[in-house]
Amino acid sequence: MPSSFAQPPALETVAARHQLLADEQRFDGVVEAVFRSTISAQTAGEIVELPFDVNDYVPKDAVVLRFENTRQKAQLDRAIANEAQARARLQEAEARYRRNQRLIKENAVSESEFEKSEADLKSAQAQVELAAADRKEAQEQFDYTVVTAPYAGVLVERFVEIGEQVQVGTKLGTGLSLEKLRVEVQVPARYIQQIRESNQGRVELPGRDGWLQAQDITVFPYADEKSHTFTVRAQLPEGQHGLYPGMLVKVAFTVGEQQYLVVPNRSIVHRSEVTGVYVVDAQGKVAFRQIRKGREVPDDLAVVLAGLEVGEQVALDPIAATIRLKQQNAGHGDE
Repeated sequence: MPSSFAQPPALETVAARHQLLADEQRFDGVVEAVFRSTISAQTAGEIVELPFDVNDYVPKDAVVLRFENTRQKAQLDRAIANEAQARARLQEAEARYRRNQRLIKENAVSESEFEKSEADLKSAQAQVELAAADRKEAQEQFDYTVVTAPYAGVLVERFVEIGEQVQVGTKLGTGLSLEKLRVEVQVPARYIQQIRESNQGRVELPGRDGWLQAQDITVFPYADEKSHTFTVRAQLPEGQHGLYPGMLVKVAFTVGEQQYLVVPNRSIVHRSEVTGVYVVDAQGKVAFRQIRKGREVPDDLAVVLAGLEVGEQVALDPIAATIRLKQQNAGHGDE
């Protein structure tokens, strides 16, 4: 006597459909640092501290080199004292001038004496300005004895050692920033106009299933004479993204729009090297269909390049579809 089974609930499905998406062309690009600079000595002296070595990560504003500063400190102290003395003389000159300014109205001081106090005041003011400039210069020379990192990055070259005597202009080291990067790409001329118009691109994150949207696209206004390609720079968002100068990465530039067949990303299953979806026909029968998947797009969708036709229904829950397919095959075996 045959057994009776309740009708299984219908699978939730969605139709494969066309969607207008950005048309992209992909090229190889090289990551490079926006900021790479060589630091030179701004004062002379002996190097007494070098906290970082080549390939070390250096935080922003960290001390990367320190000079022996006895001479610069003495010059600064002297300049501060000279400025204080000049300001004291200025106060005396101001007081004398104000007193003579009051007395000349009472004819209690001669015109020549008043004029002399006025000249003394101007001279004292000039001396203060000169002393302040000397103090500022001495302060700068003192500050130059400590060299700090202008940005966070990596020390890639070091040209000096502890105990070395250096002069103004001596190269000390070279660093590059890891916080601000860009990708440089060589692009055939036929795509340049579309890239200029769209100003959109994205960079693949190596080793991860993801892309990073470029903040800005710069197209060089000339082509290389030998390769006839244009240089295009894709500016990356500031921060650490697992990309490093010198890496080879894929860069996708938007060159227009095109209709693509899309399905929800969660409906796609991966079995070893096979990628596919579960297709459900009008009678509710389930079949596994191998597809060729393209890129993922917004709204958790994925492009289907081959293996599926527009309008075909795919199961949103691959696990439930797998169970239904097994039940379906088991039922055929009993017949």
